[in-house]
Amino acid sequence: MADVKNILSKCDHTLLGQTATWADIKKICDEGLQYQTASVCIPPCYVQQAKNYVGDRLKICTVIGFPNGYNTAAVKVFETKDAISQGADEIDMVINIGMLKQGLDQEVCEEIRAIKGACGDKILKVIIETCLLTEEEKVRMCKIVTNAGADYIKTSTGFSKAGATLEDVRLMRANVGENVLVKAAGGISGLEDAQNFLDAGASRLGTSRVVKAVQGVEGKGY
Repeated sequence: MADVKNILSKCDHTLLGQTATWADIKKICDEGLQYQTASVCIPPCYVQQAKNYVGDRLKICTVIGFPNGYNTAAVKVFETKDAISQGADEIDMVINIGMLKQGLDQEVCEEIRAIKGACGDKILKVIIETCLLTEEEKVRMCKIVTNAGADYIKTSTGFSKAGATLEDVRLMRANVGENVLVKAAGGISGLEDAQNFLDAGASRLGTSRVVKAVQGVEGKGY
């Protein structure tokens, strides 16, 4: 049975749609505060406004090189520094997938390391977009993320052809270093699904549906 409060505490309550307005962002901040989620994950342009709104009551997460990952490393580092100066507490970056597929593992690692340097003591999660990778590439990324010193490896942006799978979470958990956690994101459908991802080895979940699911069952005794 799903442990609702524990699940909520592991959720990055997420809204990254292109049409999101401040009213939409304010609403998910209110929900994040109400349901005590791990953070809200929002577009960079709203970070300062959201931080001013929630203060230290809720972590603000934002995305870098999103969703395609093919910005230059210098641009990603600039984006990261800017987001943190605006009040971001956590950074979710997208890798350069083309570089990985060319076998440029060292370059991918150096980019992640540079962004981690820009993060300082802030949490860095590395999105590898598992639906576009082979199993061998996923394993390589586990080693790269570990060597680069990032805090999390993350499955997906939610903007490509598929999201997280339990198999990918298990694979990542088995291949990252002991200091790297796993975030599952993209397509997590509700409380039972969320619990399954946590059981598979995820420590954080990127989703908007868990809060909606809890809202749907509140009248049933939660």
